Amino acid sequence: MSYVQINESFMEELALKKVKQERRKRLKWFVYKFLMITFGAILMGVGLELFLVNNRILDGGVVGISIIISQLTPLPLGVLTFVLNIPFFIIGYRKIGKVFALFTLYGIAVMSIVTLVLHDMDPVTDDLLLATVFGGMTLGLGVGLVIRNGGALDGTEIISIIINGRTPFSTGQIIMFINIVIFIVAGLVFNWDRAMYSLITYFLAYKVIDIVIQGVDESKSAFIISRYYEEIGAEIMEQLGKGVTYLDATGGYSGDVRKVVFVIVSRFEEVKVKAILDEIDPDAFLAVGGSMSEVRGGKLMNTKTPHL
Repeated sequence: MSYVQINESFMEELALKKVKQERRKRLKWFVYKFLMITFGAILMGVGLELFLVNNRILDGGVVGISIIISQLTPLPLGVLTFVLNIPFFIIGYRKIGKVFALFTLYGIAVMSIVTLVLHDMDPVTDDLLLATVFGGMTLGLGVGLVIRNGGALDGTEIISIIINGRTPFSTGQIIMFINIVIFIVAGLVFNWDRAMYSLITYFLAYKVIDIVIQGVDESKSAFIISRYYEEIGAEIMEQLGKGVTYLDATGGYSGDVRKVVFVIVSRFEEVKVKAILDEIDPDAFLAVGGSMSEVRGGKLMNTKTPHL
């Protein structure tokens, strides 16, 4: 066997080994994400059934609407939550990405199953204040874990991510507006005491989510290096409505000149950016900086506006 053949054989084995390592790494990543989303979805179901629902205290979003309907009809909360979230899952699959949609569908399914299993159990406490506090904290921890690992547990989160780039409002503000309407409906259907307790639950859950994922609308700087920088930049502008900046950079070791995509994103939008990279260039380099003290401008009201 010649030296060339030996060298080619060695390179093939090396490439095969690298592929296997990448597959194992990606499998571990998926398993970890699924475990965290499973735990978060279980916490969400426990918070709903063992603290809130039987005390007629609401969560926001699609889950809140499902709670109202479940209290007025014999339909179980788990079935309603899953069915009402299906249209939003389809939208998320088309607009946000396959991985995000898969994690979201799985999380919602687990949460729905948990609520069905716990549906006939008595609440942990009948004290409304205790139910509000511990229910809100449990929901916040569950939702925070799911969002942090790339999914969502409510259709309003998906819609807010999609329309965020087409309005002057942040993701958190959009969710808040939707939930205020739901709490007003709850006050009309049940009583205003329950609506106010629900508002406290939402506030506590939101704060815990904030802690778990270090800020839902926390602005961060994202730097992306990829040979497909134009496609990535175009997708970010189209799907997030964010202005991007192309920077020139030179590799310190290789000396290669590369383009860097720079964009400011929120925590929700960071998930979307990762989904875009998974679709266009899974090998792209991504660096996300810490929280920005203040960010103004940079949002494209018309997604066809040229990049900054």
